[in-house]
Amino acid sequence: MDGLKLHDLRCFDAVAAQGSFQAAAKALHRTHPSVFAAVARLEEQLRLTLLDRSGYRVSLTAEGRLFHARAQLAIRELEHLRTYADQLASGEETVLRVVLGDVCPRPGILSMLGRFFAEQPRTRLHLDYEAISGPVERLMDGEADLVFHRANPSDPHLERIDLREVAFMPVVAPGFLPFETGADVTPEAMRPFTQCVIRDTARRPSSENFFVIDGAHSCSVPDHMMKKELILHGLAWGHLPEWLIEDELRDGRLISIAGKHIPGRAETVAAVRRRDKPHGPVAEALWRHLEDSPKLSG
Repeated sequence: MDGLKLHDLRCFDAVAAQGSFQAAAKALHRTHPSVFAAVARLEEQLRLTLLDRSGYRVSLTAEGRLFHARAQLAIRELEHLRTYADQLASGEETVLRVVLGDVCPRPGILSMLGRFFAEQPRTRLHLDYEAISGPVERLMDGEADLVFHRANPSDPHLERIDLREVAFMPVVAPGFLPFETGADVTPEAMRPFTQCVIRDTARRPSSENFFVIDGAHSCSVPDHMMKKELILHGLAWGHLPEWLIEDELRDGRLISIAGKHIPGRAETVAAVRRRDKPHGPVAEALWRHLEDSPKLSG
């Protein structure tokens, strides 16, 4: 079995598909004798009769049918392996590592990534989610090629493409507060009520404070979808991105308590990458695609 050749397997596969040595030779751009010799050599090595040559058309024997099914898998795998090696040799990325941050409007970004990677069949998208300072930490630790998140525009290690503004609004469910809601609600009035916050996924969490009320009881969740569910069910209050709660604000399932004492917040979502690291051709193509794309919608 050690002497099996890919050429012989391909010739056998072509004869099985075409039904004759002549047709297989034509399909492979080989001579009839070379294809005949390749299949004979394969049968000799395997000590199996793969083809029934007694009829007008060549057909597979019972053993030939079983072997052919496995041979096709092996041929495809070897072709994939060769393509993979060519890709490595050319410097084209086999995997692009992208991280979505918690502030991202996911529908627009996922739609854009879907369109881009549909045209990059040789590069696999490895997609992760991180929150608060986790996305930029992954980028700075060399564990991501690109993140979609907010980032410090003055950081000299990073370059960014601003994609859209995301407004965050403090909201409660109807009946959550025992007093009248409005723009005059103060942090002191909210201190007795559970505030829902997003957990920082960074290994080295930052000291950033996104309007967390000191002394208030809080609960933490991994993402804004879970946060929204808790608030909708009257278990907590908190800030949520407007793109996620437009319907609930419109039909009254959520009520804004934004005002001068508990303000909303605007974040700029950007594509962010390292300025001081080289980028492969697919990463560069994605960056140019983002530069040329219109601003993201929700």
